[in-house]
Amino acid sequence: MTRAPAKSAVRKGANGKADHADLLEFYRDMLLIRRFEERAGQLYGMGLIGGFCHLYIGQEAIAVGMQAARRPGDQVITGYRDHGHMLAAGMDPKSVMAELTGRAAGVSHGKGGSMHMFSVEHGFYGGHGIVGAQVSLGTGIALANQYRDDGAVAYVYFGDGAANQGQVYESFNMAALWKLPVVYVIENNQYAMGTSVERSSSETHLFHRGSGFNIPGKEVDGMDVSAVLAAGLEAAEFARSGQGPTILEMKTYRYRGHSMSDPGKYRTREEIDEVRKTRDPIDHLRERLEVAGLSDDAKLKAIDAKVKAIVADAAEFARTAPEPVADELYTDIYVGAAA
Repeated sequence: MTRAPAKSAVRKGANGKADHADLLEFYRDMLLIRRFEERAGQLYGMGLIGGFCHLYIGQEAIAVGMQAARRPGDQVITGYRDHGHMLAAGMDPKSVMAELTGRAAGVSHGKGGSMHMFSVEHGFYGGHGIVGAQVSLGTGIALANQYRDDGAVAYVYFGDGAANQGQVYESFNMAALWKLPVVYVIENNQYAMGTSVERSSSETHLFHRGSGFNIPGKEVDGMDVSAVLAAGLEAAEFARSGQGPTILEMKTYRYRGHSMSDPGKYRTREEIDEVRKTRDPIDHLRERLEVAGLSDDAKLKAIDAKVKAIVADAAEFARTAPEPVADELYTDIYVGAAA
């Protein structure tokens, strides 16, 4: 299944709210990310995925909600917890899963792996393994947009751990000085590797981090896809109108360890279960759809069955597709300059 490239802001009304069809699409897209990541974890356990693997389980509403605020031509760049962002951007689950297993049919031809996938076609500029590096790169993308005067906005994602990196603040300063069209999205999942925000940050309200640069910030419920969409639309319009950057702190939570090699002993099972029970983004939207009479249990189960079939097909493809030939080591090293 190949999904369409980044679409414009979804079929929202004049008030910027999503309609019935949008909410069902959001539910399906978040469920696709959840089921995809669950299967990726299984493949990692089977030894089919090498290196690091950082799962997005629990944070699905952010990628899906912000994607809905994008217009064609806008760009996304993020860190190494990137599978969910790629799926939300419309990339084929087969090509993403095949990249995880290092196959030639992977989106980066099997050479990027979990942390370093790219798809310029979908406006996705990576997956980056160096903590905070994508913030400077994404600010550069915004500078290019301004230079070209093309109306595009760069969406730059990073976590609460990366929020303490020095290059992030150098980027903030440049973006504010030049009023660059960029939206900084802090995915605050409460733990930078194994260290809680309270232990690593003197200012735990991360949306305040731009105040020294006159960058407006906003705290958003990152477990509510509609709240994410509303904040994303507002920030994108602010950037697109020439007023410069915004910082959106998405309060979210990751259910799994920092990576597949992290047993997560720094937090209790009770803490995780409490978030799952009271704040899960998919369950929250499911309940909303049912209470409003927009869907029912049978229809939602049918969506889940279709999603599971897509993921199973992607996993089988990723398991059996050919690996790259040795000569692939010598491709995509240099970019030819225009004459």
